[in-house]
Amino acid sequence: MLVKVPAAALYGIYAYPVTVEVNLSPGLGYAIVGLPDNAVKESRERVETAIRNSGFSFPRGKIIINLSPADLRKEGTAYDLPIAIGILAASGQIQNEGWRDTLIMGELSLDGTLMPIRGALPIATMARKQGIPRLVIPPSNAGEAGIVKDIQVYAPANLRETVGFLSGNISLSPIFVDARNLFWQQQNGTDLDMSEVKGQIHVKRALEVAAAGGHNILLIGPPGAGKTMLAQRLPTILPPLTLEEALETTRIHSVAGLLRDHKGLITQRPFRAPHHTISDIALVGGGTYPMPGEISLAHNGILFLDELPEFKRQVLEVLRQPLEEHRIVIARARFRVEYPARFMLVAAMNPCPCGYYTHPTRPCTCPPGAVQRYTARISGPLLDRIDIHISVTPVETHALTAQDNRENSQTIRARVEKAREIQLKRFGEFPNIYTNAQMPPKMVEDFCALDEAGRRLLESAMNSLQLSARAYDRILKLARTIADLAESEKIRPEHIAEALQYRTLDRGNWGL
Repeated sequence: MLVKVPAAALYGIYAYPVTVEVNLSPGLGYAIVGLPDNAVKESRERVETAIRNSGFSFPRGKIIINLSPADLRKEGTAYDLPIAIGILAASGQIQNEGWRDTLIMGELSLDGTLMPIRGALPIATMARKQGIPRLVIPPSNAGEAGIVKDIQVYAPANLRETVGFLSGNISLSPIFVDARNLFWQQQNGTDLDMSEVKGQIHVKRALEVAAAGGHNILLIGPPGAGKTMLAQRLPTILPPLTLEEALETTRIHSVAGLLRDHKGLITQRPFRAPHHTISDIALVGGGTYPMPGEISLAHNGILFLDELPEFKRQVLEVLRQPLEEHRIVIARARFRVEYPARFMLVAAMNPCPCGYYTHPTRPCTCPPGAVQRYTARISGPLLDRIDIHISVTPVETHALTAQDNRENSQTIRARVEKAREIQLKRFGEFPNIYTNAQMPPKMVEDFCALDEAGRRLLESAMNSLQLSARAYDRILKLARTIADLAESEKIRPEHIAEALQYRTLDRGNWGL
């Protein structure tokens, strides 16, 4: 007897339809065909044991399982459940044919319990597009799959319950998650706040400018100055995720298998902080079976690289393309996978190997030339993509003990949101341009025009501070953002003056 059970395969952040065809005939043998990986091939032992431990009989005979289409790679353990249902249906142990209009995915434990899978959200989205009315998945994935409208999501606890549901003997309630309600309930759930940072007024201002214009930022300062603390609170002043961004971010984390504990929707901007020993594949994504890397997991959020010069050179260089194109393309001999990667890069570093080159009281013990060699570990092309370089100095004792009224994140975020609204109106006619940091050179000329006073100030600063040519466009973009924060239509000299402070490493005397 031949049985066909609807299933799915993940490809990048999307799912594609797969049919699990199970044929039971007289003879001996068990085979899985259709480009299965090792995890799929090993499913026989899991499936057979789960069937027996659930009170069913494993049929005798020749079992051929085909995962169609046969030219699409099938990965992971999520095919355990559809294979088990196909075998039970082919052997007549499921009374009705409830599997025909139900997409079924799930990993089986040896006792028949349904274990979580990757990619439940894109699988549910694909099922809706294919017109499949029902989806059966493990309970741990019900929260994310239940977000998708116009499809009934069921989450039985084990194989026996799944068979009873498909046979019509057990009634299960469909799971529905109100994405909009969940989104608004959880949007402001962070415990961090910018008011917790004492002192560092100039750095907070630089982070506000970075958040308002979508600028990448590099924090340079000695150990203990608060670089990591400041970076961790940057998401609290960024505009909140839109529902579309939340769904897109959730899809990536779902494919990576990072949604657990029935978490249905990511409502906070991601903050990813990989260690400096990370490999280039772990950062950018890939592997034998390509998975999203840290830069894709930081999509719509922040990628924080602490101790930037300690990262391997080849690891840092892979950041150049996604910082420009906002996507990652992983190419293999027979396929290509694309992951989105629109993130803000926030990096931190010591000014020198010993860490105290810019410390106001502790002397630097590095030999001559060590500061330049240390900063030279970061390539010029990568620095070209970082708009703000800001020095972070240690907080003085009186600032630590002062009971001043510090601005909270909500107050700063309100200004950032106003500046973002101005930019959305400005770039409304331009596709894929949302912030000042994304402006190409031609748009910089159009939207960052200076008056005569501003032009003279910038020209004088370029000469006196020995600023490099690559700093010119960055200063104009920063000045445009500062003007937006001030709700000024024109870039004024004071906006140029502030922007000049944010290009520390471009000054010709740095490290001398």
